[in-house]
Amino acid sequence: MRCVIQRVTQASVTVDGKITGQIEKGFMVLLGVVEGDTDEEMRLLARKVGEIRIFTDENGKMNLSLAQVGGAVLLVSQFTLCADLAKGRRPSFTLSAKPSEAERLYLAFGKELEKYGVTDVQYGVFGADMAVRLCNDGPVTIVMDTDTWKRG
Repeated sequence: MRCVIQRVTQASVTVDGKITGQIEKGFMVLLGVVEGDTDEEMRLLARKVGEIRIFTDENGKMNLSLAQVGGAVLLVSQFTLCADLAKGRRPSFTLSAKPSEAERLYLAFGKELEKYGVTDVQYGVFGADMAVRLCNDGPVTIVMDTDTWKRG
């Protein structure tokens, strides 16, 4: 399972001209589900996202979590995070989980964040063509991949 976290001052997702999710201070999370990803990996990744301390404290250090600053999450499914570029210049998406399993884990991930004090999780529309707008704060962008944690 892969995700990109962007610390934002605001973010929104629009589908067919309608805003489907919108937040102020918090995280824009792009989530890619790889074939074979498990509930255990989903829970581990949600814990990492929920507990990561990348908001600035009173001393100017990145030391506060999302819950500590009362931030929200805008969660967007992004199968292109599963792209394989090992051959050629055109990405292959065969590593992506089947849509039904990817959607299940995507929705479970959003619910799992609640265990870490995230009370406002907004969503994109799974499988839709979405327009995503955000103002990256910092900029701070973190990439996480559960496969790298298995190796080391």
